[in-house]
Amino acid sequence: MLDRAHLKHLHFLGIAGTGMGTVAAMFREIGLQVTGSDQAVYPPMSDFLRERGILFHEGYAEKNLTPKPDLAIVGNALSRGNPELEAVLTHRIPFVSLPELLRGWFLYRSRNLVVTGTHGKTTTSTMLAFLLEKGGLQPSWFIGGVPVDLPGGCHRGQGPFWVLEGDEYDTSFADKRSKFLHYLPELVILNNVEFDHADIYPDIAAIQKSFRQLLQTVPKNGLALINADDPNARAVAKDAPCEILEVGAGPQAAARYQILQQTPSGSDFTLHGHKFHLGLAGQHNVHNASMAVSAAHTLGLTLPKIAEILPLFRGVRRRLEVRAESKGITLVDDFGHHPSALRESIAALRHRYPGRRIWALFEPRSNTTRRGIFQRELAQSLSAADGLYIAEVARKDQLDPQMRLDPGKIADDVRQAGREAYFLPGPEEILRDLIPRLKSGDVVAVFTNGSFGGLVGQLADHLKSTV
Repeated sequence: MLDRAHLKHLHFLGIAGTGMGTVAAMFREIGLQVTGSDQAVYPPMSDFLRERGILFHEGYAEKNLTPKPDLAIVGNALSRGNPELEAVLTHRIPFVSLPELLRGWFLYRSRNLVVTGTHGKTTTSTMLAFLLEKGGLQPSWFIGGVPVDLPGGCHRGQGPFWVLEGDEYDTSFADKRSKFLHYLPELVILNNVEFDHADIYPDIAAIQKSFRQLLQTVPKNGLALINADDPNARAVAKDAPCEILEVGAGPQAAARYQILQQTPSGSDFTLHGHKFHLGLAGQHNVHNASMAVSAAHTLGLTLPKIAEILPLFRGVRRRLEVRAESKGITLVDDFGHHPSALRESIAALRHRYPGRRIWALFEPRSNTTRRGIFQRELAQSLSAADGLYIAEVARKDQLDPQMRLDPGKIADDVRQAGREAYFLPGPEEILRDLIPRLKSGDVVAVFTNGSFGGLVGQLADHLKSTV
């Protein structure tokens, strides 16, 4: 554990990341001196940090470590050769990763609820934190997104529970284990297990191994909630030492949810013999809710109380978030980038906007979708929209052409499926071509795990200016 009594000044290397920035702000709120640095710090994170009185430096340099901090927190995007990281090592400044900081400062003393899986982590962890907070249990949480209904992505509550979004990505330059292996869970939610993070995992077996390691850290009197409808998740949990509760829609689920109806106002479903309403569309969100409801119920909230709270949940920023509406055109911003997430998000839009034409604008930006691993699957998922614009692969020169995704072929395959599809280099070309095609009633969904060159903001400005 960290010697907290002697740590007064924390310095965050990589402070502009959502997770790093929100954790830095939490430590500032509890009274520590907090500084940081990053390659580029821009809104909204730059504004977020300034509002909380946190000094940060743009660019990495040895001088950023003056005055010398008591502890450096090193983000997982940094690698050897970074001048500031090299200075930390040279001057023997104590350092930890972000997961190690949370574990050493808080998690040894708390009851930890870790939400994991290839998809749905952010929404499910936010929903669980929301249920516990509104249920009066005063939880702490660490979420890799921006909740609509909670005060920030990281919060220190007075109750015994920590809700943690458990990321399977690696921890730091010095620790290639998954982040979630630091979180000391008494309860794990495993939403699903698919291949992702092709830059660090060679195959699905390597990903399964990491999730299996996580479940091995749950005590015998702990609990793992497993997706009963996912064979990979069931396989990972086969030898888990703790109690297992399988949650899903299929007959094999011990906790089986049934969707009663999906409308533009949300979803009605039953679970544990009780009826619930969720103000979000899509089966994937009903599944997320079923996991959060089941976890909250095991922690002491009654089903009637949960049913009272759940309809108040409004979601997470950049998860099918409506950014503009004008002249009957709706602009939606979504973080989706994996084929399964794209498929589920487009299906949810069909329920939310029945009968309307859906345009999907997709940026191949993640380390997995930049590669050709999901060439066929991406075409299948994106063909669920009525029209597609796909941009050039981000940072394509970093990849061997034989390994790269072929966005032009995706556009060709989607056209062969009977949809409109266009491959254009980037956001400027896409906007020029798309805008004349838009009609009242259209839904434009932008899918990227980055900024897509500011495309969402530019399109929002155009729609608002043409009211």
